[in-house]
Amino acid sequence: MNISKTLTTLLAVASLGLGLSGTAAAQQAAKAELIPVNVGGPSAGYWNTYLAEQMGIYEKYGLKPTFHWFTSGAPLLAALKSGSIDQVVTGLATVFAIGQNIPLKIVSWELDNGQGEGLLAKDGSGVQSYKDIAKAKTIAAQPGTCSQVSLYIIAEKAGVKVSDLNVVNLAPPLFANAFASRNSIDAAIGWAPYTIMQGPDVKVVSWDADYGGVCPSVNAFRKDYLDKHPDVPIRMMKAHAEIMERVRQDPSLAIKALERYLQLTPEVAQRFYELHSGDKMPSFEEQLDPDSPYSLVSQQGGLAGQLYLASQMLAKAGTIPEPLSWDVINQSIDASYMKTFVAQQQGK
Repeated sequence: MNISKTLTTLLAVASLGLGLSGTAAAQQAAKAELIPVNVGGPSAGYWNTYLAEQMGIYEKYGLKPTFHWFTSGAPLLAALKSGSIDQVVTGLATVFAIGQNIPLKIVSWELDNGQGEGLLAKDGSGVQSYKDIAKAKTIAAQPGTCSQVSLYIIAEKAGVKVSDLNVVNLAPPLFANAFASRNSIDAAIGWAPYTIMQGPDVKVVSWDADYGGVCPSVNAFRKDYLDKHPDVPIRMMKAHAEIMERVRQDPSLAIKALERYLQLTPEVAQRFYELHSGDKMPSFEEQLDPDSPYSLVSQQGGLAGQLYLASQMLAKAGTIPEPLSWDVINQSIDASYMKTFVAQQQGK
């Protein structure tokens, strides 16, 4: 027996074992260093965050996310109040959260849901545009959402009172059945994908841009979480930037994610993506432009202006007790994370 050879072999095996255990230890240490973040949102069209979950992109930037998808804003608000959600991606639920003194900091746009929102009308209703809203026999709108906000904006611009209209509380996913039912509704206000998946006798007669509605969807964090983890929003933005670049190169990634998460047909998912991508997606630079509709830095324009208008309409509807003040809104928007992120991206 060659003792020297045997010892060499044993040493090699031991070295390999140490190397493997060292690698495993390094991997475990790296995993332990990931920052936990509980992400919550309603089931909407947030293809960016859907892909973050599906592709594990947050982990690449040092985050350990747990995603929670809610059926509506009410359970989402409850989760925020309890502190079980750290980051939220949502629409006008931010208005309710801020109004209820939940300490949130809005750090970025996710997408502009207004791009796919509109007034739907059935053939023969006499409603050819938002100016004809009074001709509708029954209008569907959902309280506490962009749908209700737009109803009040449309009514003001058309010179009619909402109290003079026959409005029914109906969620956009139920529009199709209601339009198909005889003598149910002949008009409705909703957002994509429901504006693009109606029957052949129902069409969008006015898009959000025609009547000046607002339907922002944003990313926000609880303030106490940010105090502990101030770099998490920047990590999130880096993840989102990578996702958007991947989708730019291969749009089918986003389209398939929408199919999966919202149970859409390929055709509807593609149309949704077309309405919420490219130059219709708030860019990082636009969010730092004071003159942009997506500005995080404008005190009375951009996002602040949209939240102010939304809260004004929700207060008129009696959905919230009073509109948000400019001070409260501006204190809830923090552009510093976006500024740091863009500066890093530009190599400054």
